[in-house]
Amino acid sequence: MQSEQPLPRQSLEQQIKVIASKDLAERKTWYSPAAESYNRTRPRYAQILERVMEVAPLTTDSTLLEVGCGPGTATVGLAPLGCSITSLEPNPEFYQMARQNCEPYPNVKICNTSFEEWPLEVGRFDAVLAATSFHWIPAEIAYPKAASALKPNGCLILLWNVIAEPGETVYQLTHDLYQTYAPALAPADSRELQQDWLNSMADIVCKTGYFKQVEAEQMTCELTYSTEDYLTLLSTLSPYLSLAPQVRAALFAGMKARLDQAGGSVQLSYLSAFQMARK
Repeated sequence: MQSEQPLPRQSLEQQIKVIASKDLAERKTWYSPAAESYNRTRPRYAQILERVMEVAPLTTDSTLLEVGCGPGTATVGLAPLGCSITSLEPNPEFYQMARQNCEPYPNVKICNTSFEEWPLEVGRFDAVLAATSFHWIPAEIAYPKAASALKPNGCLILLWNVIAEPGETVYQLTHDLYQTYAPALAPADSRELQQDWLNSMADIVCKTGYFKQVEAEQMTCELTYSTEDYLTLLSTLSPYLSLAPQVRAALFAGMKARLDQAGGSVQLSYLSAFQMARK
């Protein structure tokens, strides 16, 4: 399993290409092995949602379509607004979790379907929102269908929590383990790559021809995880899900030993952002 020469780290663009290469049936169940871990450890959207609520034209009377709600990570932050929310989620495990997480909110309806298969309701919604999910849908479907679902002058709102990265200490502690087991995934300071990726997603919205007046904001967020929770978080990321189970287990075992010895916690920094565009 050793690699004689370091391999380049898998870029965000490459990860998106991997996602795009999967057929719909595979995408529906991709996160099933890590559904509970995803629900427990993925970063929330509370801080960026505060800004969205300040700038987006949403009221208690608004109708909102959420695309790919997962276990309701962003939904539970939106629901207290009181507007009518229809959330689509094709993964069966996520669907059940979202129903449970959103049970206190009668204004939320969770539908176990993909955006691709969802029967289009033309011009019904004031906003279409997707939280780190829109890149899972082929662009030739995602943007025109979202535009068709919106009322005139309705908003497309894309939320992003861009891959959390550890600091230099974790990099130094684990670099040789990655070179042994998964060279393309070695953690590094990729803030510039994160920023480039966010910019590229905003550019796509502009270039589709379906939307205008793109407004974007972002903030840097910090989280501290225990070693166990950090490895659990990694297990929910597509590049790690793609690893052979025995390779992932060996990598994580080595990382756990070193991170526990170094104090047992990992501080992560990530970009949380929104992009909002008018139909």
